[in-house]
Amino acid sequence: MNLVQFALRRPFSVVVVIVGVVIGAVIALGQMARDVFPSLGVPTIYVAQPFGGMDPAQMEGFLTYYYEYHFLYITGIEHVESKSIQGAALIKLQFYPGTDMSQAMSETVSYVNRARAFMPPGAIPPFVMRFDAGSVPVGYLAFASTTRTVGQIQDLALNTVRPLFATLQGVSAPPPFGSGPRSIVVNVDPERLQAYNLSTQDIVAAIANAETISPSGNIDIDGMYPMVPVNSIVRDVKDLEAVAIRTGAVPGVFVRDVAHVTDASDIPTSIALVNGKRTVYIPVTKRADASTLSVVDLVKANMAKFQAALPDDVSISYVFDQSPFVTGAITGLTTEGLLGALLAGIMVLLFLRDWRSALIVVVNIPISLLGAVLALWLVGQTVNLMTLGGLALAVGILVDMSTVAIENIHTHVARGERIERAVADSGREVALPLLIAMLCVVAVFLPSFGMEGAARALFLPLSLAVGFSMAASYLLASTMVPILAVWTHRKSRASHSAETPAVPGFFVRLQGAYSARLGLLISLRWPIVFAYLAVTAGLIAVLLPRLGTDIFPRAETAQLQLRIRAPAGTQLERTEAYTQKILALVTEEAGAANVNLSLALIGVHGSAYPINFIYLWNSGPQESVLQVELKNGIGRGMDALRERLRKRIAKDMSEVEVSFEPADIVSRVMSFGAPTPIEVAISGPNLDNNRLFGEKVRQKLSTLPVLRDVQFGQPQDYPSVDV
Repeated sequence: MNLVQFALRRPFSVVVVIVGVVIGAVIALGQMARDVFPSLGVPTIYVAQPFGGMDPAQMEGFLTYYYEYHFLYITGIEHVESKSIQGAALIKLQFYPGTDMSQAMSETVSYVNRARAFMPPGAIPPFVMRFDAGSVPVGYLAFASTTRTVGQIQDLALNTVRPLFATLQGVSAPPPFGSGPRSIVVNVDPERLQAYNLSTQDIVAAIANAETISPSGNIDIDGMYPMVPVNSIVRDVKDLEAVAIRTGAVPGVFVRDVAHVTDASDIPTSIALVNGKRTVYIPVTKRADASTLSVVDLVKANMAKFQAALPDDVSISYVFDQSPFVTGAITGLTTEGLLGALLAGIMVLLFLRDWRSALIVVVNIPISLLGAVLALWLVGQTVNLMTLGGLALAVGILVDMSTVAIENIHTHVARGERIERAVADSGREVALPLLIAMLCVVAVFLPSFGMEGAARALFLPLSLAVGFSMAASYLLASTMVPILAVWTHRKSRASHSAETPAVPGFFVRLQGAYSARLGLLISLRWPIVFAYLAVTAGLIAVLLPRLGTDIFPRAETAQLQLRIRAPAGTQLERTEAYTQKILALVTEEAGAANVNLSLALIGVHGSAYPINFIYLWNSGPQESVLQVELKNGIGRGMDALRERLRKRIAKDMSEVEVSFEPADIVSRVMSFGAPTPIEVAISGPNLDNNRLFGEKVRQKLSTLPVLRDVQFGQPQDYPSVDV
């Protein structure tokens, strides 16, 4: 007994199963995560090591080297990359696909502990975390105040908002960008210090001795057992000015005699700008396995809670929202799929001239897609561009399944068969061809199961979506379509059981004309085959070299991200001035009315926040990253805008280099964390020779007309004063 006979004998059982699948699919849609791409699962671990004050050579020789040496023992390690700048080092561990990352993380931590035994005293433990291409910012929390300093805003963002923000599900919350941590700063007068014949080390020792941490004890007093805290820690920072530096026969010297103490921030190493004004911001970064829409919705729902925790003179806003890209992509693909189903129904109606048959075809499509959605949910997939693309790709094939079944039923009815017999005979005839057609389509996508790494993570969901849709459509064409055909055509049995009409319909006449011409073509089949192969080969030879090669089409959005490099060693404030000037150029070229928002980070993160280097890397005070959000209407002119900006910056600020980096969430994920599409690494035993050869490579690459922004990624001539 085949599927058609089973369905005709137990139609209500089949209908109940289909209704159950539809209900399950609706529940699945409510629970499935929605994102741009599936989880890429790139096997990467970052180690961020701070050491305030150490220069890049010291960081590389005394710390980074020992990490690199020990990390090569980790199981599954593919390669190790490192960046060392003043005060910080960032080590990236790349693993082979399929590596057990839980084991890799535990081994990494153990070798970090071993490597630290070889490091200079004072080296604090590093941050170790997984961070892959899917962990990208989906927006920013920007703070603003007209009455408070940047340091005070930083303290509120770090200690008031971040604890609320970091506990949201799926959110990765780094410390705020744009300022150093709150610090007790002792500003020393060098002349007075010299007059008293003292050194800064004397002040450090005096304050350290005065600030003694002493645990509180207890004492029995009249049947009570109170705590006994000791006033060894000052409660007012100004009390530190009363600390004695030197006592004895000579006049005593106190801190207030040579310095003044303030409650301020650490020496700034970075500046954050929002719309050109100094402030701080926190990147809203989703974890790799979290849903973009869920994270954004959760953050927006808690914005009132964040604002309520802040003083009235400090405001917080959510900017650079990336969720519209996700919702737009999902809505667009969903609309295209529904439109395809509607057009397919209209075509069936035009050719078969039967609204019942057209309705069956149209109903088959969404039920097939819902069945595929349920299957995708059961295997752990999410709603993303790849799964939706697979479903949209399958719509045309789903139409074929139900259309073939319906058209063959019409053929049998036209021969005078009763509708029940026509459906049974038709189902038996088309069962094998439909199965073969389904297997042929599915076979095309089988190679995706043999892929590895990011390619597998991207294309396996698409293949599963197509495969599940095809399987659901085949089952429905063998069960639901026959049942609906019998139910909807019973009343018109007499009209369909007659002989072929005297006046053939349009579809019949079209079939006749096609059959007449097909006979002529078959008689000339070999010349036609050779001509087809020749034309196809010619088109491939001409057009294929002109096609670009990329893993994903480029998304043209109204966002810019520029990396600005001033001469090596430029002061932080001068780099800020360069950034402000470039922002003015962007506003001028794009039009002030077209600029919605700008965000910039100038300089490097302080050594107190080494984890921030994982989220955004700058090599020194001479470097900044500027993001600009424009009106959506000018998205298609972004390439021309970039070219104009390159020319203006080269003309007005020839000493400054700029490069354009991925700005929107799609481009960032598809770049897999790389700031540029092409990187050339030059290695050798001698750094000076590497640099000379690198300069030759740069000059040669600059002659290629298709390349832009060819420059070194790290400063080559950072100034130093040797002592």
